[in-house]
Amino acid sequence: MMRHAADDEAQLIDALRRHDEAAFVQLVERYQGPLLRLALVYAGSRAVAEDVVQDTWLGVLQGIHKFEGRSSFKTWLFRILVNRARTRAEREGRTLPFSALGDATIESGESAVPAHRFLGASDPQWPHHWASPPKAWGGSPEDQLLARETLDLIALEIARLPPAQREVITLRDVEGWSAEEACNVLGITETNQRVLLHRARSRVRGALESHFDPG
Repeated sequence: MMRHAADDEAQLIDALRRHDEAAFVQLVERYQGPLLRLALVYAGSRAVAEDVVQDTWLGVLQGIHKFEGRSSFKTWLFRILVNRARTRAEREGRTLPFSALGDATIESGESAVPAHRFLGASDPQWPHHWASPPKAWGGSPEDQLLARETLDLIALEIARLPPAQREVITLRDVEGWSAEEACNVLGITETNQRVLLHRARSRVRGALESHFDPG
């Protein structure tokens, strides 16, 4: 199945190089939503995010003949978006300098959840996982996950995260990307990715705990 999808995308890219408009439309339909969601991490408004996405597709059209397939098309596409979004956000003074975004050491080491709630990095089976799990918030986990209130709270807390944490958790937990894919697009090490994701998840989880179990 995955091989079929890869072959299908390769055909679309070949068609795009031949200026096939239908191939371009299919790629836009496939990636427009995820691109916009990631652009919103950097943008001050939806309108700005849409401009960044449009600029990204323009970059694809201008650079498709230079795409050599050393990485996946998805990685190449999202790297264009990240570079353009970061540059615009930095120019407009909305975020940290480009050079700092991938560095986990620039952010506070404090977590919204106390460190003792997690297993250590040396744990042989579950490093960085919960040592003291959160209490249930009432109802089944499935019902809570699907609750609009919960989803809105998660989105709000993600929006409040520092930029580097927001990038990583958006790709990993919102878009469902692998650690390797996120590292390739964001230009960060696997260690930084892991630290940033751990901090981001801790803050979001801490906010959920405080909301559902204020006592």
